[in-house]
Amino acid sequence: MQTIRKRLSILFFICSFTAILLIALFVNITLNSKFNQYMVDIQNKRFERIVSYLEDIYEQEGGWSENSGLELMHEAYMGNYCLTLKNKNKKLLWGMNPDDIKSKLNLNAMPVKNRGVYTSRTFEIKSGGNVVGYVDIGQYSSVLMSEEDMDFKASINKSIVASGILTLIVITVLSLYISKQFSIPIKEVANMSANLSEGNFDAKYSAKSNIKEIENLRNSVNILAEKLKNQDMIRKRLVSDISHEIRTPLNILQNNLEAMIDGVFPVTKERLNYLNEEVIRFGRLLNDLDALKKFESENIKLDFETIALDGLIEGICRDFYIAAENKNIELKYHAEPGDYHMAGDADKLKQVFINLISNAIKFTNTKGRVSVKLHSDKDDIIAEVEDNGVGIKSEDLPFIFERLYRGDKSRNQTEGSGIGLTIAKHILELHGAVIAVKSREGEGTSFKICFKRNTKNKIIE
Repeated sequence: MQTIRKRLSILFFICSFTAILLIALFVNITLNSKFNQYMVDIQNKRFERIVSYLEDIYEQEGGWSENSGLELMHEAYMGNYCLTLKNKNKKLLWGMNPDDIKSKLNLNAMPVKNRGVYTSRTFEIKSGGNVVGYVDIGQYSSVLMSEEDMDFKASINKSIVASGILTLIVITVLSLYISKQFSIPIKEVANMSANLSEGNFDAKYSAKSNIKEIENLRNSVNILAEKLKNQDMIRKRLVSDISHEIRTPLNILQNNLEAMIDGVFPVTKERLNYLNEEVIRFGRLLNDLDALKKFESENIKLDFETIALDGLIEGICRDFYIAAENKNIELKYHAEPGDYHMAGDADKLKQVFINLISNAIKFTNTKGRVSVKLHSDKDDIIAEVEDNGVGIKSEDLPFIFERLYRGDKSRNQTEGSGIGLTIAKHILELHGAVIAVKSREGEGTSFKICFKRNTKNKIIE
């Protein structure tokens, strides 16, 4: 199994090598083609110049002689090509021996397919529009190149090879660096994920990356670690709270029953009623846990009907006025004019608002204030329950909807199982609603519920 750095380096190298090889091949083919075309053009211009020169000689001399144009032979010999001059009847006037050229040529410098192959071309010499002679131009290659031409062509090819090798080295170094930039953060994230899988939720990846996707991955893994850490803390606290909630009534029952059996406490109606209340409290806790189980497993049926949310909440507030007055708390209800009809399960929604209002009264001190507001717009119906009570600590705020989570241990002294808000949130989710909470310790708490008018409610069978 290869590491990501090794795999990226190999991929970069293969892609770079292939690209450089193709570029070098195309450049070489193009340069050779253009260079050969250039040599052909030069050769054709030389042929035209020779023919034009001989035509001028014929005009000047008024005919041919055995010495006409002999001065071209020296140039031809130095240029490694042969000339043969003939009159209009193709009778030889003078000519060069191809073997003289062959003896002085380095044929090994020529391409293999042209090595030692003599070719010639015949051109007409005209005067006054009439053919007056012929000149044969021969050479040991279809395109004759000098040694300087061959050296230039070889140097070009060497430069292409050298630049390709140098580019490959540079790209290899860059690929190693780039693969390192990718592999190190991914490796760190992988190591962190392994730590999370082993239960080490305190692991953090702090090294930042300038690559957006990797930075997003780093942030996501850190958030995941934080959430797993919180969930682990909640799980441990859940076990502790359940143990406490169950142990307390059982200890009371056991201690009192043992005292009665031993004759320490007399068996009276009042004491039996007290023990019965503990049994009822214990049963209520089990009932709440069972209800929560049904909501979380979505194994519950909601009876949807058209309800007037303003009337439902107003009736609940009336039921709580006496409880609020007994605690000297001002309870206010206000609904702005509007249409508050919606589809919902009236009994389950009552359970939600009873929980929110009772909690607000429960955690608000004497002479405090609890207000319930209702307003709407085109798309939403919004209900708010606000108090100026003890508030919730900022570190506890993200977990208040977790089952059996009640934050500050001192709040455990207040009656309740700690799953009311959990059930309330599940009920609202089944109604397509969203609940949000804002709170400051010592200043109060505000719950805001948003019902979507056009949301198709989900009925769980």
